[in-house]
Amino acid sequence: MTRVRTATMALAAAATLALTAAPAQAAPGDVTTTCASTATPVGYVDVSWGYSASCGTQNFDPNIKQIKQLTGLPIGTVVQACGSTYYPVGWVQTASYYSSSCVAFPNSGFNNNAWTLKRVS
Repeated sequence: MTRVRTATMALAAAATLALTAAPAQAAPGDVTTTCASTATPVGYVDVSWGYSASCGTQNFDPNIKQIKQLTGLPIGTVVQACGSTYYPVGWVQTASYYSSSCVAFPNSGFNNNAWTLKRVS
C-alpha cells in the first residue's frame, strides 16, 4: 500500500511540475502555459492570461498565463507581450496598449496592459 501511495504522490507532483515549470529546452519563440503563481522565468514574457481549474482556485480570476521564450530571437524581432512582467535586456518597448488577453487582475479597468517589444541587441 505504501508503494501505491508513493507512486500516486510522485505522479501528482510530476503533473503539477509539468504545468508550472518552464520547458528546460524551449526554443526561441516557444510559448508554454503555466500557473500564474509561478514566476515568469528570465528571458520570457507573459503573452496572455486566463483561467483553468487545474491551477487550484475556486473563482474565475486569471490563474494561468502563457509565456513566450525571447532568448535567442534575432535582432529586429517584434513581439506582443503583456505588461505583467519586465521584458528582457536587449528589448525595447515601442508601443503600449490595452489587450483583453492581458488582464491579469480582476477589475483592472481598461488601462494599457500590453506592449509591442522589439529586440535591439
